[in-house]
Amino acid sequence: MVAVDDQSADVRFSVPLYTQAEAAGYLDMASSTFGDWARGYRRTFPDRPEVVGSPLITYLGSPHSPHPSIPFIGLAEGMFLSALRRANVPLQRIRPALDMVREQIGVDHALASRRLYAVGAQLLYEIGDDLDAEDKRETRKLIVLKDGQYVFREVIESYLTRIAYHEAGNQYARKIDLPGYEVAQISVLPGVNFGRPFFTRTGTPLYVVADDLRAGESVADVADDYGLPENQVAEVQRRIEREAATTVVR
Repeated sequence: MVAVDDQSADVRFSVPLYTQAEAAGYLDMASSTFGDWARGYRRTFPDRPEVVGSPLITYLGSPHSPHPSIPFIGLAEGMFLSALRRANVPLQRIRPALDMVREQIGVDHALASRRLYAVGAQLLYEIGDDLDAEDKRETRKLIVLKDGQYVFREVIESYLTRIAYHEAGNQYARKIDLPGYEVAQISVLPGVNFGRPFFTRTGTPLYVVADDLRAGESVADVADDYGLPENQVAEVQRRIEREAATTVVR
């Protein structure tokens, strides 16, 4: 288990806000993948050694619970891992490097810390010589050299810039702008709407807009009701339709 440290009074760490399925949906990824990150996994094969991965995401309570078990800080950790997935690099190949980077950064919940954003790419380069050849090759795919310094690839950077960090202390994530939206601006703050996503511009809970659309109200009417740009509401409508089509296929 990824342990929660002594920030027990901080709701980002201490309050389970999301089920694993909800967190996966917010990060625009498969719930099975998020579950592997939160619960860990064990893969067995007939012709090669088994592969074991311990949890990378903070959870509270039972990792197999259908009830909310992921705190905000776990969602932020998942955001970083989701960014790595977008780089098409197998997580099991970069896992040794991630473990080394977390140790060198030297704080709990390193995947949700500004320090990872600031120095993580350079550390990934520096530890390359401590990895086997294949792990080193895959890890180097995450970074590029820019102006004499190693930085995360653009696809990863675009995710990480959606995370806002506290300025003081260990500078952990405090706000996330959710991925998967090209037009709508949807944010998550642990102290707003019980951690549920909301439209950044107005504070309108996403679920309120989605419920009205599912009930058959038009995009134009919903946008007018909540003072939202019509193109943002239209994007939510498209996501609802896409999710419904996926459910039917399944």
